[in-house]
Amino acid sequence: MTEPHDGERLRKTLLVVIALGISLLFLYMIEEFLMVLFLAAIASGIFHPIYQRLEARLGGRKNLASGATVFLALLVVIAPLGIFLGIVATEAIRLSERAGPWVTDPLSPAAGLNRLFDHYPLLAPLSPYRDTIVTKLGELAGDLGGLVVGAVTAAARETATLFFLLFVMLYAMFFFLMDGKAILRKILYYLPLPAEDENRMVARFLSVSRATIKGTLVIALVQGALGGIAFWVAGLEGPAVLGTVLAVLSTIPGVGPVLVWAPAALYLAATDHAGTALMLAVWFLGVVGTVDSVLRPRLIGKDTKMPDLLILLGTLGGIVLFGPAGFIVGPIVAALFVTVWDLYGETFKDVLPAVDP
Repeated sequence: MTEPHDGERLRKTLLVVIALGISLLFLYMIEEFLMVLFLAAIASGIFHPIYQRLEARLGGRKNLASGATVFLALLVVIAPLGIFLGIVATEAIRLSERAGPWVTDPLSPAAGLNRLFDHYPLLAPLSPYRDTIVTKLGELAGDLGGLVVGAVTAAARETATLFFLLFVMLYAMFFFLMDGKAILRKILYYLPLPAEDENRMVARFLSVSRATIKGTLVIALVQGALGGIAFWVAGLEGPAVLGTVLAVLSTIPGVGPVLVWAPAALYLAATDHAGTALMLAVWFLGVVGTVDSVLRPRLIGKDTKMPDLLILLGTLGGIVLFGPAGFIVGPIVAALFVTVWDLYGETFKDVLPAVDP
């Protein structure tokens, strides 16, 4: 009497093993495209309201509406971003070629470094070591210049690959806009979780994606743009590069921008531009520094309830692991980490031991 039951169990076990094996093989096969597909899914979610409006105006023609949405994303976001990155690469190459003299000439003992020590008496104990400081700064600048040149050279070598991955992303976005909801329902169908847990995870993913795009990314762009304009007005070399670095470091609330503009202000003060340095400091403290506190509550609101430390760790860890895409992916992974453990705690609350306050 148990043979049919055992045969059915064996059949199901083999089916699960085969399904997992083929799935792992498939994921391994498309490993290089997983991040591109993930970004395409996020972009589809962001542009989906536009797609819906276009679909309604085009009489329900999904293909045409999806194609128009992808073209709009390419025109409004990707093309300007590519142009800006080209400007940044050009400035980075120019700065790397001048890295050594750019630091050592203005800060040599006969020039700016002496003035810096004269203007700031607190630096007097370091006076005997000024020549060593100049040498080390020159070496550091040369090393950084070499890193920049290496990065730009590698990016140039990978240009064809980059355009190919961009094509894959836009192609995937075209289908995600039309069939994204059906694909998501199919994925959730195969997850052995209650509907409320699945809905909670999806809602968390969407809310954090919105928060990341509206909050972290927009604030970074605004602070980077305001900082880049200030660096350009101040006459500093490579304002686009400095603005880009400032945008990335703006993920560190309060402290990040200071790591860029404070050395720039000290450099200006050391090269007899104390007035410009003061104006730069006032601009960053009075304008750029308030962007985060003013925009973040309005843009993010209650979309995410993660601590700033977790957002910072997710962003930096994402950049280290996934590259530039980690700027967006990292906080989303961190939010899903928190959500999964919240679900775990609620599911097993009857067997988990109580913790004394």
